[in-house]
Amino acid sequence: MLVDSHCHLNFPELQSNMEQIRASMHDNQVGHALCISVTLKDFPQVLALAKTYPNFYASVGVHPDYEDEPPFTVDDLVNLANHPKVIAIGETGLDYFRLTGDLEWQRERFRTHIRAAIKSQKPLVIHTRSAAEDTLRIMREENAQLVGGVLHCFTESLDVALEAIDLGFYISFSGIVTFKNAVMLKEVASQLPLDRILVETDSPYLAPIPYRGKINQPAYVKHVAEELSRIRNIPLADIMEATTANFFSLFNAAIP
Repeated sequence: MLVDSHCHLNFPELQSNMEQIRASMHDNQVGHALCISVTLKDFPQVLALAKTYPNFYASVGVHPDYEDEPPFTVDDLVNLANHPKVIAIGETGLDYFRLTGDLEWQRERFRTHIRAAIKSQKPLVIHTRSAAEDTLRIMREENAQLVGGVLHCFTESLDVALEAIDLGFYISFSGIVTFKNAVMLKEVASQLPLDRILVETDSPYLAPIPYRGKINQPAYVKHVAEELSRIRNIPLADIMEATTANFFSLFNAAIP
């Protein structure tokens, strides 16, 4: 069995086709999926999916790209997270690739999420792009290691991955690791401890080879696992067993 540890099933590309998506998951041995929140406005859609389907879970948070999202507090996030199907805070973090200028608001929002995670005792789902140094610094300053979490859709260096692991975090690989030009990422994936790796789709984005450029879906996480199996030269069954065990170890509120 596999778990898609990060997907956006409430997005328009996917939400109208849920029965086919779930059938494909079953056919590809994908047993569970974590549906990720990117705005508080759309969080009810994410939670509704988790409440409707027993093998779906939800997070609550605001993606760092959404600059115009209305202000919210630690307690706002904690209150929204107070549901058994909400197993994580995020996605949150820093993105210096898409946005430029004074991004202090982004850093403060990241701190708010970490504080909410600690208060609610739920792990973090962290997005970092072109911002690894500040991401790790804020994680340390805010004691993110008290709850742990995952750096999702990882594309950074081995050093960044190991620093995050030292803080109690997991590293999640998406379809990017299947791309031919992802040489450095494949090297990172070959060296990390197996007990600190997750797999994800980030669907509807980043479909793996052989579906690159098409709409992604949770069933395709099997191709990510197959690539990790090839990179690490171990059986696919070992990748499936490890990444699923890692998911339920991290998100211990999600009882399989």
